[in-house]
Amino acid sequence: MNPESSPNQTSDQNPDLRPVTDENPLKPRRWFPHKALSVYMVIVWLLLNNSISPGHIVLGAFLGWLIPWVTQAFWPEVLHIRKPLLVLKMAAIIFYDIIIANLVLAVRILGSVNNLQPAFVKVPLDIDHDFTIALLASIISLTPGTVSADVNKEGGYLLLHCLHVADPEAEIRLVKDRYEAPLKEIFEC
Repeated sequence: MNPESSPNQTSDQNPDLRPVTDENPLKPRRWFPHKALSVYMVIVWLLLNNSISPGHIVLGAFLGWLIPWVTQAFWPEVLHIRKPLLVLKMAAIIFYDIIIANLVLAVRILGSVNNLQPAFVKVPLDIDHDFTIALLASIISLTPGTVSADVNKEGGYLLLHCLHVADPEAEIRLVKDRYEAPLKEIFEC
C-alpha cells in the first residue's frame, strides 16, 4: 500500500481513486442532434440527384439522419443566435463591404504598386469562443485586400494581412466596430 494514501481518503483528494466509468466521450448522445442540418442534407441530396422519387427521399432522409448522428460527438458546442435581425443587418454590411472592397482593390491594383502599403495588423480579440473567432476570421478574409493570417488565442489577437494600410489603428477599430462587436452581440459571448 502507498504510505501517502490512507484508507480514509476520498476520490476528491486522490484522483487515482476515482471510479472508472464506461462513458465514451465519442459515443452519440441524442437521436436527432442537428435537425436543421438533417433537413438541409435531405434537400441537398434531392437537388444533387435531381429527383423526388420515394427511394431518393427515403435514402436522403436516412443519410440526413445518420451522418449528423454518427458525427455529433465531433461537433463543437452549439451557440445560439440571440439577435436574428442583427444577423440580417450584418449580412447586408458584409455584402456591401465585399462589393466596395472589390472596387477599391481593383483601383489599387491598376494603380502604381508603389502606392500600396501592405502590413500585418494585430487585432486584439474581445471574443473567446472558437466558432465566433473562426467566423470573424472568415468574414475578414471574404473582403478582398485583407486576409486572416493567424489566430493566437493565448495572446488574444487575430493577425491580419492587409494589402494597403495607411493607419493600423483605424484598421483595428474598423474590424472591432464593424465585425467583432456585432458578432459578440449576436452570440452574446
